This record gives sequence, structure tokens and C-alpha cells, in this order.
Amino acid sequence: MELCLKNKIAIVTGGSAGIGLESALLLVEEGAKVAICGRDITKLENAAKSIKEKTGSDVYFASKDVTKSEDCESFVSETVNHFGGIDILINNAGQSAVYSFEDVSEEMWKSDLDLKLFAAINCSKAAIPYMIDREGGAIINVTASIAKTAPASSLPTSVSRVAGMTLTNAMSKDLGKYNIRVNTVCIGQIRSEQIKRKWKRTHSDLTWEEFSELPDHKIPLGRIGDTREAANVIGFLVSDAASYVTGTSVNVDGGRGEAL
Repeated sequence: MELCLKNKIAIVTGGSAGIGLESALLLVEEGAKVAICGRDITKLENAAKSIKEKTGSDVYFASKDVTKSEDCESFVSETVNHFGGIDILINNAGQSAVYSFEDVSEEMWKSDLDLKLFAAINCSKAAIPYMIDREGGAIINVTASIAKTAPASSLPTSVSRVAGMTLTNAMSKDLGKYNIRVNTVCIGQIRSEQIKRKWKRTHSDLTWEEFSELPDHKIPLGRIGDTREAANVIGFLVSDAASYVTGTSVNVDGGRGEAL
């Protein structure tokens, strides 16, 4: 199957590590021109170097705080100036924040919503006019499968992520007339720095494969997922191969989620 991403111009927020970096790498491998942002300039430099070494292609990168609307606007503007437009936006910036209701402070609520909801809103608002100019585009809001059936002690993440799902559905209805597709990928347990720290902290006697396959994770496919597996789904959804897919959510969680 051809993804037809050659010369497409893509933005990936939170693109210096994890799913964001792997998605950026996949898009570059498929011929897209990619811009990544994050807060840590050293991590961004290392990410760009890694992509260059693997593909021979450069990515544009800049240190931005997407919780600030002005940074969202400036990054979109810089990307357009650098590449000439925008076809794809992957709103991936985020981090895990899971606590019980009584342990979540007002500041934690605000910072989580700023990072996971309003960053997607502001980056999308900045990018959409350029997509309209190019007569179409694709937006992915990366959320989490726990948003669909929130377990105990999953706040504030489960709330901000379900807001992202609703945002996705509403945006798809409003933007379809511009041939802009909007979907969400609901992430479950995917290998990340946070999960690797837990592995080292709680099961340092096990290999990664042994830890990944522990029945305690309660994953029907029997293992923790890889960032490439998430990136593959994202790459498909932003490609022409998914040209009639919008307003939907796709679980990437090994079957652990209890809702479609």
C-alpha cells in the first residue's frame, strides 16, 4: 500500500522522543518534509540528528512550549516559512499524569488541560488556514484509551484526553467542507521513558521482553507495544490511504481498552 506522503509537509508536536519522534521518522521515510517541536532543545537536536542518520534527510526543529498560544502560532509560521505550507498536523505533546481525584490540585488540572487540550486547539487554529490554502489536510490528536473507560486514579489525564476525543469529533464535522480530516489515536501501554523507568524500578531483574509480557499488564496481545506500532497507525491515518476516514478514534493498546 502506498501512503503517498512524498513532499507532504508535516508538524509533529512533542517530536523529540517516543511516539512523536517515531512518527516524525516514519513520515520522513515516506518522503514527507517534517518539523518537530518540544521544550528541550538538546533532545530536539538529538532527534534531528537521529532522523538524519537513518534517512539522510533534515527536519526543521525549534524549542517551543505549546501550552502558550504564541508558541503554537510561531512554530506554524516558521514551518510555513521553511517548507512553504502545511498538510499534516500531529498534536502529540503530552505526558502521563494519573492520580486519584483527591490528589489533583487546581494547578495540576490547569497544566494538564493546557498541555493536552488547549495545545491541540491552538496548534490546529494556527495550521488550519494553511491547510485550507492547500485544499485539504489531516490532523491527528493523540489521546489515550483510558479516556473511553476511565479507571480509578487516572486523573487528570483521562479527563483531558476525553476532551481531546470530543474535540476531534467536533472538528471533523466543521472542517470536512475544507477536505481536512481529523482523527484521534488512543494510546495504551506503549514503550516509553516512563514505562522503562518503572521497569528498572520494579523489575530490574527482568529483561525488557520479560517485563513487557508480564500478565500484570492485562494486555490481551500479551505485551507492551512499541512506538513504531503507534507511528504506523498515525502514518496511515494522515495518508491518502485513509482519505475517507475522519472523525474517528483508533485504539492502539493491544486490546486492553474496554470500549471500541
